[in-house]
Amino acid sequence: MSLSSHVEELKKKHLSLSQRVEEVQRAPGSSDVEIADLKKQKLRIKEEIARLSA
Repeated sequence: MSLSSHVEELKKKHLSLSQRVEEVQRAPGSSDVEIADLKKQKLRIKEEIARLSA
């Protein structure tokens, strides 16, 4: 897998997590722990994208 295709896959995962965070936040009785975990995953992916793009 080339670097650019790896970065594109990471961007897709980041977008998917963003959508998941929004869904969970809108759901009644959503868990703050689950939201925090999803946001941490998003941040890790964002940092990896930045590192690979530098």
